[in-house]
Amino acid sequence: MANRINIFKHFSLLFVLLFTSFSVFAYEPIDKDKTVEVAPLDKHENHGEKKFNAGELIIGHITDAHDWHIAGEGEHSISLPLPVILYSSQRGLSVFLSNKFEHGHKTYNGYMLEKNHIVAVDEMEQVDAHHATVNEEVTHGLWDISITKNVLAMFVSFALMLWMFISAAKMYKRNPGQAPKGMQGLLEPLIIFVRDDIAKSAIGEKRYHKYMPFLLTVFFFIWINNLLGLIPIIPGGANVTGNIAIGMVLAAIVFIITVVTANKHYWRHILAMPGVPIGVLVLLTPIEIFGMFLKPFVLMIRLFANMLAGHIIALSFFSLIFIFAEMNTGLGWGVGVFSVAFTIFMGMLELLVCFLQAYVFTLLAAMYFGSAIDEGHDKHNHHDDLDHSRNF
Repeated sequence: MANRINIFKHFSLLFVLLFTSFSVFAYEPIDKDKTVEVAPLDKHENHGEKKFNAGELIIGHITDAHDWHIAGEGEHSISLPLPVILYSSQRGLSVFLSNKFEHGHKTYNGYMLEKNHIVAVDEMEQVDAHHATVNEEVTHGLWDISITKNVLAMFVSFALMLWMFISAAKMYKRNPGQAPKGMQGLLEPLIIFVRDDIAKSAIGEKRYHKYMPFLLTVFFFIWINNLLGLIPIIPGGANVTGNIAIGMVLAAIVFIITVVTANKHYWRHILAMPGVPIGVLVLLTPIEIFGMFLKPFVLMIRLFANMLAGHIIALSFFSLIFIFAEMNTGLGWGVGVFSVAFTIFMGMLELLVCFLQAYVFTLLAAMYFGSAIDEGHDKHNHHDDLDHSRNF
């Protein structure tokens, strides 16, 4: 019961770190004399038939954005504008909705949206100019802490997690000792699975308790966001776990917990492994230190690459319908049936991958925690193990 309620201890820290990750990695170096094209809105540009751009469709769905696209294309697109929150030491705080940019066609209040990045321009008023000169000095010191699509998706997932666990906790208080039902019945097998098959097996029966709040939080966070990413309509469709910044922050938290809770036995094996000659340690110690940093990197890449690849494959086969339809080859219906069938198959496979990636990330994190607090075997136990092995 305590482990189920203590999940909320890590919500605030996890969310703050994930939220700030977007402002840390949002800055893109800008050339000092760079001039950016700002395409004016042409009311007649959609009169002709526009060719389908599969790359633009896929990139638009897997990358973060300052608005949430719902339906349509071009001038007729329907999207939910999101708050833009900018701070510059020269211009101060600026807060407005992203629809002021009109999908990158206009500047507003001295800022412009360029390829999902907000840059400062010299013009301080809203303009329809063909060119806008980037103010490199302001852009370099610009903090973008906007509520982007991925940030809003994390708000939704955290609200959903709070609702699920608070509902389950109330059921435990109202009906103690009774068989679980409703939300309680859905969550309890998963909580027991994380506790018994991940935490206890990887960390140990005696020391797994203090890691349970984090392991449960990260497991449900990844799993729920993976599932929401498969839903094509709002509040789903955001590629949260397929964003490398998310994987980086989650892996960094695992690394920090591992380093902070590690015991002397762990550091001794990292810095100077017992029983190894000094000459060998010169080569072995740098490798061990490199491996310590490599583990969280593997965590980050595994989650990011797997979820990103799943979205790209599904969207690629779905795009074949429109590509062959434009080619007028007569294969449109056949390709359409095949693409829809394969997309459904990939969707079903992604349901398994959503759970599998949450499980693998949590299991590897637990294994890192277990290795950091492992006490090792004393000499007596070591000799007993050798004697026991000789009997076989």
